[in-house]
Amino acid sequence: MADWRVASLTHRTADESWVTFRNFCAVSGIPPEEIKGVGISSVVPDLTGIYEAMARKYAHVEPVTISAELDLGIRVLYKDPASVGADRLCNAVAGYARYGGPLIIIDFGTATTFDVVSAQGDYLGGVITLGMESIASELHRRAAKLPKIELQFPTAVIGQDTSSSMQAGVMFGTVDTVEGMVRRIREELGVSVRVIATGGLSSVVAKHTAVIEACEPSLVLDGVRLIYDRVKKT
Repeated sequence: MADWRVASLTHRTADESWVTFRNFCAVSGIPPEEIKGVGISSVVPDLTGIYEAMARKYAHVEPVTISAELDLGIRVLYKDPASVGADRLCNAVAGYARYGGPLIIIDFGTATTFDVVSAQGDYLGGVITLGMESIASELHRRAAKLPKIELQFPTAVIGQDTSSSMQAGVMFGTVDTVEGMVRRIREELGVSVRVIATGGLSSVVAKHTAVIEACEPSLVLDGVRLIYDRVKKT
């Protein structure tokens, strides 16, 4: 078992994507010819078709592309289920399978999302806000004198230089957003709700708040696997 992170380059062809994937497999000692199935969780429409074509041409399988139209094993109670990102659906499925409900899943990515699953496993909806990387990039892009910063917590809230001041705003601001949103969601539901986090920076944020009870960095991948297995068995 292995996982890798690559940039989402929409100009890359199915052939180029396969070469990249094959190289990762070689480094991890995984023979590409042993691939028996492909699950795709994509929130970049221009890439979805590329990965589907790659799966058909090189892995010789029909991929399962995650969407609310599939039998997910949970009900999606969004006004427009088709508009829910595949990553959010995967998080909900995997989070409920592992922890039950009610549950809040916080995903720290390009956006920071809060997805809410009921005690019965229903996907209720959630909250979307800018992610830490997006906030830091926008500050740098919009203000010429603001530098690029590393996404790490400074030693103090009151920064004594520009970089640490920005880090305090981005990092501690994210913690305050997490704690405030969790409080509001709990008040709206009127019940005790478990909170888990995922995404590359989840463990970094979790160290600075007691609200997050567990970190699951690969939750989306777990969801893809669970949905793939469910679809293929039906």
